[in-house]
Amino acid sequence: MADTVTSAKAKVRMVRLAPRKARLVVDLIRGRNAAEALAILQFTPKAGSPIVAKVLKSAIANAEHNFDLESANLYVSEAYVNEGPTLKRFRPRAKGAASPINKRTSHITIVVSEAE
Repeated sequence: MADTVTSAKAKVRMVRLAPRKARLVVDLIRGRNAAEALAILQFTPKAGSPIVAKVLKSAIANAEHNFDLESANLYVSEAYVNEGPTLKRFRPRAKGAASPINKRTSHITIVVSEAE
């Protein structure tokens, strides 16, 4: 019985969303019931909400399909955002100068676990 899996993970990489903005959304759902977290994401007016919701749905589906966990018992045990590669661009400025623009990317990971 000790080798039973009680958690499932989903991750999305190279999302064209700054990690700082994605973390604002992920912080809202960490530690919450999976159904409650989906409801929160549905009504959060942030650009990262639909992306995080999609990852959460994927983690829930992984738990149900791969490990036969009950979706009603799941909660978000881990949720974090790591920084991905930065696309570096330049904006022309006055007198022939240029200013750098960093288009940041994120790696979003969500782990759902079964509540005891």
